[in-house]
Amino acid sequence: MGQGEASARGTTMEGDCLSCIKYLMFVFNFLIFLGGSFLLGVGVWVLVDPTGFREIVAANPLLFTGVYIILGMGGMLFLLGFLGCCGAIRENKCLLLFFFMLILLIFLAELAAAILAFIFREHLTREYFTKELKRHYQGYNNTDVFTSTWNAVMNTFDCCGVNSPEDFKDSLFRMINQNHMVPEACCQRASETGELAYINKEQCLLGNMMFRNNKGCYSAVVDYFELYIYVAGALAIVVLTIELFAMVFAMCLFRGIQ
Repeated sequence: MGQGEASARGTTMEGDCLSCIKYLMFVFNFLIFLGGSFLLGVGVWVLVDPTGFREIVAANPLLFTGVYIILGMGGMLFLLGFLGCCGAIRENKCLLLFFFMLILLIFLAELAAAILAFIFREHLTREYFTKELKRHYQGYNNTDVFTSTWNAVMNTFDCCGVNSPEDFKDSLFRMINQNHMVPEACCQRASETGELAYINKEQCLLGNMMFRNNKGCYSAVVDYFELYIYVAGALAIVVLTIELFAMVFAMCLFRGIQ
């Protein structure tokens, strides 16, 4: 009799524990679902954003590739969160195992992406962008993707060069346009009857500091997106932590289901 009661009590405790794991699994997967939705939203926003972030991304192949990686990862997390929720609620071992294997692959891929981002971080430095600007920027050739992208960035953020207008010294731009100290995109503009017009383009092209934008684009862009960068970094850490716990709960629930 005593053994029967102990066995029943143990079975009840196991059932309560399994139920607790099931609902924790559901909560973590719902958070993964929300994280995937957020990444999808960020990726779509970057691609269609009218304020110029798309041009900034296009200026660097690594960043441009990163946008599509964010979209892909967001879609996968969206799907996995949905599968994990269904597997937890229905206690389906096949769904749980499939979920565990896929989220493990995504977890490893995210770690690999973080390592690659650290290895190739020199491609996001001021020195790298300055070197590329001096080597490839032409000024007025809008058929050149690199040049038109930089013109869009400088017009959008009212900046000039990577660090300052001095970046155009000894550059391809100065070789092509020997009478211009800075490109037209560096000139200050003012609103007239709803349209932007240059204040004094001639003086600006001759290098007059009063009529050109003197702030570098690197600082302008970083200042504009500083908050988003920190939020994205914090979110990435949170997503990795949630994924880790979700894998643990998935295995516990998988082993507990009879």
